[in-house]
Amino acid sequence: MLAASLAVSVSGCGGSEAEPKQGGAPTARTATEAGGIDPLEGAGTGPVKGSRSGAATALLERVALARHEGFDRVVLQFTNGLPGYSVAYAEPPLYEDGSGAPVRIAGREFLVIRLEPASGFDLETGEGRLVYTGPRRLGGSAAGTSVVREVVRTGDFEAVLTWAVGLGDRVDFRVLTLDGPPRLVVDLRNH
Repeated sequence: MLAASLAVSVSGCGGSEAEPKQGGAPTARTATEAGGIDPLEGAGTGPVKGSRSGAATALLERVALARHEGFDRVVLQFTNGLPGYSVAYAEPPLYEDGSGAPVRIAGREFLVIRLEPASGFDLETGEGRLVYTGPRRLGGSAAGTSVVREVVRTGDFEAVLTWAVGLGDRVDFRVLTLDGPPRLVVDLRNH
């Protein structure tokens, strides 16, 4: 993966000084070079996939949602490395992994983030220790986002963790990975 220097935009949602990595995209300009708005270089509407960085099941500990100048950001933070991931638009209805129950999510368009192997539970301890203690739903209005309506956990079953992002419109997105702590970042072009 090529490193992208996004010093201004990376700091949001619990930032780190670590350089983000983005698959297949040219080096992005900083927000300062683009007149204060990150151009989301390499963004598109096609599926994005990435490989895992560790051997163990990645344990989700935090999900964050925020608005930035030019994009809304969803961050999934892990304790012990990144899982493999796929991020792609999906047609409704969306269903909960395991139960198959339909899941209602605010929005007209839906971006699904599938993480594997990953979980919010540490099953290696033998106790099924809960690692992710945050909400199953994060509202866009509470975070001040303009295109993200809601972020909803739609599954945590057999080491497959799934979150869906409900959007007002189908927009370009890019996927970045960060270290220290390990994070998967999805930036969605906003209005």
